[in-house]
Amino acid sequence: MAVDPIIVAPVAGKADLEAFIELPFRLYAADPHWVPPLKGEVRELLTPGKNPFFEHADVQLFLARRGTRVVGRISAHIDRLALTLPPEQGMGPGTGNWGLMEADDEATMAALITRAEGWLREHGMTRALAPLSLSIWDEPGLLVKGADHSPMVMMGHHDPRYQAWIETLGYAHAKSLLTYDLDIVAGFGPLIERIVASGEKNPRIRIRKVDLKHFDREAATILGILNDAWSSNWGFVPITDSEIAYVGKKLKPLVKDDLVMIAELEGEPVAFMMTLPDLNGPIKAIRGKLFPFGWARLLWWLHKPTDASMRVPLMGVLKRLQSSRLASQLAFMMIERIRLVAIAKYGTRRSEIGWVLDDNQGMNAIAEAIGSKVNREYVVYQKPL
Repeated sequence: MAVDPIIVAPVAGKADLEAFIELPFRLYAADPHWVPPLKGEVRELLTPGKNPFFEHADVQLFLARRGTRVVGRISAHIDRLALTLPPEQGMGPGTGNWGLMEADDEATMAALITRAEGWLREHGMTRALAPLSLSIWDEPGLLVKGADHSPMVMMGHHDPRYQAWIETLGYAHAKSLLTYDLDIVAGFGPLIERIVASGEKNPRIRIRKVDLKHFDREAATILGILNDAWSSNWGFVPITDSEIAYVGKKLKPLVKDDLVMIAELEGEPVAFMMTLPDLNGPIKAIRGKLFPFGWARLLWWLHKPTDASMRVPLMGVLKRLQSSRLASQLAFMMIERIRLVAIAKYGTRRSEIGWVLDDNQGMNAIAEAIGSKVNREYVVYQKPL
């Protein structure tokens, strides 16, 4: 029996976009560890005028079909801000990206990536850094370790077969992004306790929770610290003002004021730690559908999360302090404050830190000092075009 050829074509129109969004629901239907995204969130991510990423990026979505059946998808994109950055930081001139890839089989994946590479070449790119879905700030990397358990909020999950399929096409390891699993109930030991106690006695230091009455201002403060703190990191692309406003709006329903801390030094905000309740549990239960009853479940859970695991997606200390002992002291102080609140108020027993670059010695040392262990690894690949 003849097999229909694989045809890869640009997404054109609403029906194609819906097919792009729906495909993972079929591919991962039997995977107990996949967490279905909220379809409205994915639609917004992919829509110019709603997602400010499109203000500085060119994006093309593709679908693969065998006959009339959709068997794969991919995005190809060029972030114009990333092109202006130093090549030694991972991006730089000539670097384009692809992501959001899903495929029924290896041949489909190869056809999709080949088409994405062709689109990047047509637009003057000489190197692919992938997968990024869509931005480095969204869901970067391919999951290569940890597919045996569900990801936490805002982290990706991939078919374990994808690693070999991508590497066979000539993609080499560029960077690993790690997440750390942490049992927070037992505490962190006498050394960390002494470091925290010393900081608590220092009149120059103030650790405070965010003020939700002035959420926009607080979000701008946090993301301003982030832009400075991460500016020399591999893969860094600055967050624009419109993205700061967008991210603040998206995070506001998730943020609990006692789970996000800002550290001040002599009255100046110099560090922050953001912790989010793991929304993936209730999202998994509603299978990505807010209606007719999913929204009520989510609102109820968001009002007061119970027995909630936590994720620390972002931490940052101003660059000028990063080589000092004060940086790790501030980090430990914020971690301990949030740990106590999470246990007492939200019934939390475990948390996840990350992602963290594999060569971020300072952050990896902090993660190891508090007894956390690597539970997931995502790889970003590169290939000359």
